[in-house]
Amino acid sequence: MEKPLIHPSIAIIIGVISISFSAILVKLADAESGVIAFYRMLFTVLILSPIFLKKHVHELKMLNKRDWLFSTIAGIFLAFHFILWFESLNYTSVASSTVLVTMQPLFAFVGTYLFFKERITMQTILSGIIAISGSVLISWGDFKVSGNALFGDILALIACGLVTAYFLFGQDVRKRLSLITYTMVVYSISTVCLLCYVIIREESFGPYPIMTWIWFLLLAILPNLLGHSLFNWAIKWISTTVISIAILFEPVGASILALYIFGEKLIVTQIVGGIIVIAGILLFVLDLKMLKNFFKKTIDS
Repeated sequence: MEKPLIHPSIAIIIGVISISFSAILVKLADAESGVIAFYRMLFTVLILSPIFLKKHVHELKMLNKRDWLFSTIAGIFLAFHFILWFESLNYTSVASSTVLVTMQPLFAFVGTYLFFKERITMQTILSGIIAISGSVLISWGDFKVSGNALFGDILALIACGLVTAYFLFGQDVRKRLSLITYTMVVYSISTVCLLCYVIIREESFGPYPIMTWIWFLLLAILPNLLGHSLFNWAIKWISTTVISIAILFEPVGASILALYIFGEKLIVTQIVGGIIVIAGILLFVLDLKMLKNFFKKTIDS
């Protein structure tokens, strides 16, 4: 296997920091949720276009009608994931929203169980119960603070379900295309969907203050291109389990940033509930047999 230009762990760290800025940049952008999502995707597509047109455009011939259908559905789900998640940040805290959105691995399991009949284990059931208990605790604490916060939590959970559907519909197409081509196809469809949404909702495309345009651009560069692209690059050398665990640090980073930038302080239920959710997801993604063998070897040595 070829040697990477930089150590994959460095790429993972940069990726986690980059995606941690996502919710922060959304709250900083002075625009409606649909508009923020539209410009995030549009700028991403524009940045990727030169590379795609020069090296990858020929791959479009590999797509059949089923691929286009699934890519379209994936792009629509991704568009509404962003709309609802961004909207949730208008009602609930960065901490609650990002923790609930990171429950995606569990949503993914439900989807693969229902549609692909993947095997269910006691470890999966237990991890699901733990994570759901944590999300209930967060929502209960937010409801005591404000009914609006609970509404934001619900939006974040629906957004989590939508991004899971995006992955499920896109995974088959992604196996046969390069990362650039798959990203261009789905992101372009998502951008068109968001354009239609903004027009129908009669949201404003501008003008906006210069700093808002900068936030739009940074949303494309940091969480989209640096964040998720680095994860997809690192997966060549690092297991998906490690990357799944790394992504769980997004709520931690986002909460720290929100504390310093917006003064958002965490309440007890958010801290405890967040820890429980992350613990549940960790239990889901970790191979317990591998851990037992690891600790056994460590003790024996």
